[in-house]
Amino acid sequence: MEQATATENAPAAQSFARRTLAAFHYRDFRVQWMGACASSIGTWMQNVAENWLVLSITGSAFYLGLDAFLQQLPIILFMLIGGVLADRFDRRKTLIISQCIQMTSAFTLAVLVYLGNIQVWQILCLSFMTGTAQAFGGPAYQSLVPSLVDKKDLPNAIALNTIQFNLARVIGPVLAAVVMNAYGSVACFTLNGFSYVVVIFTLLSLTVKHIPSTAKKNMMEEMKSGLDYVRNSRPVLELTFLAASMTFLSFAVLTFLPIFAKNIFHKEAGTFSMLMAISGIGSVFGALSVASRNKTKHMAAITLVVQAISGVLIVSFAWSRVLWLSGLLLFLNGAALMICFSRITSLIQLITTNELRGRVMSIYMVAFRGGMPLGSLISGYFASRIGAPIVLTVNGILLTVVAFYFMARSKGLRNL
Repeated sequence: MEQATATENAPAAQSFARRTLAAFHYRDFRVQWMGACASSIGTWMQNVAENWLVLSITGSAFYLGLDAFLQQLPIILFMLIGGVLADRFDRRKTLIISQCIQMTSAFTLAVLVYLGNIQVWQILCLSFMTGTAQAFGGPAYQSLVPSLVDKKDLPNAIALNTIQFNLARVIGPVLAAVVMNAYGSVACFTLNGFSYVVVIFTLLSLTVKHIPSTAKKNMMEEMKSGLDYVRNSRPVLELTFLAASMTFLSFAVLTFLPIFAKNIFHKEAGTFSMLMAISGIGSVFGALSVASRNKTKHMAAITLVVQAISGVLIVSFAWSRVLWLSGLLLFLNGAALMICFSRITSLIQLITTNELRGRVMSIYMVAFRGGMPLGSLISGYFASRIGAPIVLTVNGILLTVVAFYFMARSKGLRNL
């Protein structure tokens, strides 16, 4: 009987694996995924080490928020231009240049810390430099992914990309804790610099061909055509607003994790890394749940429900004083956020044509990524006045309110 049951379960398991890993059947996507994963691990190692370094130098929640703000500010300033360039020029070459700049920034930070000359303004400047490179590389990266897989496998590819990013959120903080304890933050910054070498080699090995744009408009006209498309496409506009509201209100949880680890739970960097990793594990599970489903009906409606739940989880985390419960809430919130982000990104990619994809994705990423620095800066300011738990409580309540508003008022989103 047990053998028969195992035999019956095998096809189901194989079917689940095929659905979940569908995009890995494409060679270029596999190569790109591995390179991006290596780079993301290095980035999360640096994020953990850099946050702890900023807190050690300043002891201030405001400077944590300011550092996050300056890393994301170029997204707001330059990403629309990056979107035009992504539609005009070879996206792979643009990405390689972006990676080289970020690699230089990581090695510079390592040298400054090693020499003992590090000051907070230097960290802030390098964060802005990194963000500028990402502002031009981000639209190129987002626009490249649909060229690596068939349209039917695009939602799966996007979900798998979120999995690699969030696997890195698990592996990176754990490695950062080990490396920082053994060798200090310099090693984290150095390893991040070398991670960009890996992704540059993977980009060089892709076989996808660049199709030159036939557009004759100047840059401002092309930028305007992208803005007009988003403004006139109500579903894209509403999805973009949703992404902005989620990043503005939810990412303060990650920004304030050093505060909770040090000031509320009275722990060291290892606890901060552990909490970051737990959130990343939750995000991986959330992305896996999206990748394993090939149905696209009611994607937006499900996203709104999950967003409302995320708001409740954030409020609960803000007032938890039990470490294991806080870890559980971070896990569940990480899963909820990744379900939302994966589905929103998939819907926008599916709605948009390839000719406009770079510009539309740049507008989406300005909203998505721009919400992070603004949210971090404003939340950091108020946290320095009234405390991080109260700020997270307000953010969580607003996140749930936004979800309920769209459930009640937007029939177009509910039907997507």
